[in-house]
Amino acid sequence: MPKIAALAAAVALTAVGCSGGGDDKSSDSNPGFTTRNDTPAAKGPLDHVKWSLYAEPQTLDYAYAFDYPINTVLTNVCESLLRTTPDLKTTPALAARFANPDPLTWVYTLRGDVRFHDGTPMTAADAVASLTRQMDPAVGSSYSTVFKDVESIKESAPLEVTIKLKRPNVLLNEQLGAAPGIIESAAFLARAGKDYGNPKGGVNCTGPFSLKEWKPGTSITIRKNDAYWDGALMPKTGEVEFVFIQDPAARANALLTGEVDGGYLLPTNAYDKLKAGDGKLYFGDITGSYSAAVTSLKGALGDVRVRRALSMAIDREGIIQAGLNGYGTVAKAGIPAAGWATLPVEQAKAQYDALPPITRDVAGAKKLVAEAGAGGRKIVVATSNLAPEITVGTNAIQAAGKEIGLDVELRTIAPDAYTALFTDPSTRAGIDLLITSGYDLTPDPLEFYQTMQTGEFANYGSWSNAEYDTIAQQALGTGDPAARAQLTAGLQQITLREMPLIPLWDSPLSLYQGKRVTGATPNITQLSFPWAATLGAAN
Repeated sequence: MPKIAALAAAVALTAVGCSGGGDDKSSDSNPGFTTRNDTPAAKGPLDHVKWSLYAEPQTLDYAYAFDYPINTVLTNVCESLLRTTPDLKTTPALAARFANPDPLTWVYTLRGDVRFHDGTPMTAADAVASLTRQMDPAVGSSYSTVFKDVESIKESAPLEVTIKLKRPNVLLNEQLGAAPGIIESAAFLARAGKDYGNPKGGVNCTGPFSLKEWKPGTSITIRKNDAYWDGALMPKTGEVEFVFIQDPAARANALLTGEVDGGYLLPTNAYDKLKAGDGKLYFGDITGSYSAAVTSLKGALGDVRVRRALSMAIDREGIIQAGLNGYGTVAKAGIPAAGWATLPVEQAKAQYDALPPITRDVAGAKKLVAEAGAGGRKIVVATSNLAPEITVGTNAIQAAGKEIGLDVELRTIAPDAYTALFTDPSTRAGIDLLITSGYDLTPDPLEFYQTMQTGEFANYGSWSNAEYDTIAQQALGTGDPAARAQLTAGLQQITLREMPLIPLWDSPLSLYQGKRVTGATPNITQLSFPWAATLGAAN
């Protein structure tokens, strides 16, 4: 699951459930809202826009761009070899073209007119340095798993990079359209050293905006790159100031009063107020479901019967009503039908609908706990006031556990520290379960499910299943999308049987734009597309 949203885990981009262009489409799961993949185009420029983030990024180092706050900023500053557009297509970006001459080779021809923010030209050597850094154990990249099948990355010509694989991996190329494929100046990386990506060292990329200022604890400001190579995405806004507002109520109030102009991932309990405000609330597709990820198998959750029992006892409908104001549905699996873009839309929906419904069965859950001899055993669940649904969700998990005889303790984590749970294994010490929302970098559901293989970065509980690993590797080497989807469905079934993560709910991505602004991307591609470049004046 690349990813995480301080609730997340894992990026994914799929057209399923989205309409083309700017047309709204009623959600199949909730007729009370519609999803779309763009907002009305800007009518003019703006000098300065203030944008809210629910937490301060821990870094702007692309190797750790594994969460919403950092990617929301970084995708406007740093660019990748490829680009995923708001209509969910993978297109050339810093690579003008690419080729796959054989299953083990990818060749990328770079643009010759691109310069870094300091004015130096981008070369193949920069691309090699940036990509190989993702593979360096000393760096500990959140995306090292993307490159696990890479044998070598070499400069094969002044503006050409060749990647050789040890075995076929159908996901690698598409994943280079997001953070794994970001290109940074090799000279700048060497010069910045350990300060790269922090407030002191900064970044020096090629995007439509450059980093102007980072005031720790307060804000990050980016400014228009007047020398940007892509005229179609020349920014309409001179500066975007990202302000950090952790308190959900304060964030909603800042939007309603016009203190800030917009923001993503809004408090669900503020949706109705935001709808009545001077701006407009939008919803877009997210291709990951919210789940409770098992982060330790050493305690009570090491027994699959206890994991199943806890799943059976959780009041998901109650979470959706109390935590999401009804803006959601019960999740049947780790990702919704929208995450299966390698299948035709109706087929993707049909396979998801065919999954067994998750129903509440407290009596059956109590029986499983008794069979496992787990009565009274402690389970520690991470919680945070990051968002109402996290608080409500973890309270519901605690209530469910107590109802079936488990001792569930909630451990409160600050919003900015919650992100670290997904990137730093040491922060998960003593925690058995946490709520996460996975999202993919590609339209392929295999991206999500392959991260549950033995030893993968996003396999937080170090769960291991030999059958699962075998199927995942077979799928990674399967070029035909339909055949690959069938294998991926097998992985889905195993996760539902073994419960390394417990599906909870599905809900859309939210975006609010105040009356001054328009043009931002409302769907999950805002994490890999320079959405602020199209942001401008509404009037």
